[in-house]
Amino acid sequence: MSCEPGTSPQEAATVYVVDDDAAMRRSIAFLADSVGWRVQSFDNATAFLAARPTAPGCVVLDIRMPTMSGLELQTAMRARAVHLPIIFVTGHADVSVAVQAMKHGAWEFLEKPFHDQALLDAIAGAVRRSCADAAARDAQSDTASRFAQLTPREREVAARVARGEANRAISEALSISAKTVQVHRQHVLEKMGAHSAAELAAVLLPLLARRGPPGRPDPGAD
Repeated sequence: MSCEPGTSPQEAATVYVVDDDAAMRRSIAFLADSVGWRVQSFDNATAFLAARPTAPGCVVLDIRMPTMSGLELQTAMRARAVHLPIIFVTGHADVSVAVQAMKHGAWEFLEKPFHDQALLDAIAGAVRRSCADAAARDAQSDTASRFAQLTPREREVAARVARGEANRAISEALSISAKTVQVHRQHVLEKMGAHSAAELAAVLLPLLARRGPPGRPDPGAD
């Protein structure tokens, strides 16, 4: 799920509050709710993970909690591909902990007591990032799905076109006629929803980079 056009961040996103201090948890939840955020609260990290939280949104997370600390939850979220920016809050001035949290991708680190507006600003920024990241993942998923629908030869041609190779070079590399390359090229653009080689490169090169060098298709395929 991403923040769809025409919807507000408050409508699309959830602010997850994870803090074992009941008073602090209620205070943060009340503050976020007061400006329209949808809020879910948890008194421990295990309960948060069990709820299977999804993006877009953000996590307002206490550093020091029993059983599983905030930093341990941050690690668990990465392992489970929970794509939510984290705003760490703590009542302990601990620079080394803050550095570690930020190094591992935390969005913000606030020391209690913090100003309400500082937290609200952090939430707004984190949700904007979450929405952008969710939209990018949706686009990547769509590209991967379209690419999977290509024939083996079309995938090879698509990769070469995206990398800027001319039809003649593709023809020689794959030992097929230039006319056949042109047919494959047109099919690729249509199936990938691209209007030009430049558009194809923009959507396909990131996918190819993640997958590594493609294998050669069956020489008999055309």
